Amino acid sequence: MADPLILHIETASDICSVAISDGENILALVESGAERSHATLLNRFIREAAGIAGKELNQLNGIAVSKGPGSYTGLRIGVSTAKGLAYSLNIPLLSCGTLKSMAHSAIELEEVQKLIETHGDQLLLCPMLDARRMEVYTAFFSAECKLTKEVTAEIIDENSFEKVLEKHQICFFGNGAEKCRGVITHKNAYFIDGLDPSSGAMTKPVLNKFLHSEFEDVAYFEPFYLKDFVATTPRKKLL
Repeated sequence: MADPLILHIETASDICSVAISDGENILALVESGAERSHATLLNRFIREAAGIAGKELNQLNGIAVSKGPGSYTGLRIGVSTAKGLAYSLNIPLLSCGTLKSMAHSAIELEEVQKLIETHGDQLLLCPMLDARRMEVYTAFFSAECKLTKEVTAEIIDENSFEKVLEKHQICFFGNGAEKCRGVITHKNAYFIDGLDPSSGAMTKPVLNKFLHSEFEDVAYFEPFYLKDFVATTPRKKLL
């Protein structure tokens, strides 16, 4: 069987990201966090990625989407687009946890590899996504990217993860980790900068799912929001 050609969509954060992979090889990657308008950018990025890869959408073997947690609006747009493409092209829909793909991205970094070499199984990977104020979406993964603590929404203070940090070294990364650096000051805490969700990081976990036929139901699949959407009312302007 030839390597599957898969379109990957990542919209769980401010970054809109689209990739096309052939097996583990990334043929195209188009992403931006500048405009923060997934509804405007996503379809354009899909067309651009197909052009860069030199492929037509009807050649795809699967559509993959980041399932969250993350931005309610971003996830809704990404999943709706992925479901529509999977249905219209009559190909499988696959999903990948946003934090899991971030962990896969982290272990590719030289800085993280050095931590793994130094601390081995004692090192935990902790991707964090900003969830307003001092709250983050987070989970723990082993150096092999296996989930060791379920995804939760955590309010961060100086005592966060204290018991775990007494026994493990923890590598924090993601846009949620940026606001935690000055709060979590334990000697076993390490922070990695500049690691955001990207469709390019979805390729390995998604390929494994494809090869094991772990497909989603196009009709019933929903994003993993983790928390209910809370609409806010804009403040009235004072004259």
